[in-house]
Amino acid sequence: MTIKKNLLAGAFAAALVSAALPHNVSAETSESLTIYKSPYCGCCSAWSDALETAGFQVTVHHTEDMDRVKQQVGISENMQSCHTALMEGYVLEGHVPLAAVQRLLAERPDVKGLSVPGMPAGSLGMGEADEDTNYTVFTLPKGIGGKPAIYQHVNGKD
Repeated sequence: MTIKKNLLAGAFAAALVSAALPHNVSAETSESLTIYKSPYCGCCSAWSDALETAGFQVTVHHTEDMDRVKQQVGISENMQSCHTALMEGYVLEGHVPLAAVQRLLAERPDVKGLSVPGMPAGSLGMGEADEDTNYTVFTLPKGIGGKPAIYQHVNGKD
């Protein structure tokens, strides 16, 4: 049983790593993403539903071992949130707002991806935004030793 689990874990890790590597994606698949989330997380479902409503083709993989997912794609502890998505060679960690996802796709910066650490109230999937909604979207650096940088601030109903 342990050997079978290790083989499955290895296959899963290989699939995650290969999916997270930058690659050329045709225009037909330019708005598809894969989300890894706990089967019990409602806010993750709200985030994926919002992206689907916005026109993204969403594939959801439920896992109870999100630590392994985050480790495989290289999300540092201080940048972690509840779910991890892979899209066109980028990683989206947590409740990244739709505007930031669209900006990332338009600008194509040389980063691993974007993160909204924690689960800020009013962020996409975390309830209604209001004038008190205030959080930061960070870039996830490529390579070892890089530091996250501010990608954008979200204030109010941005």
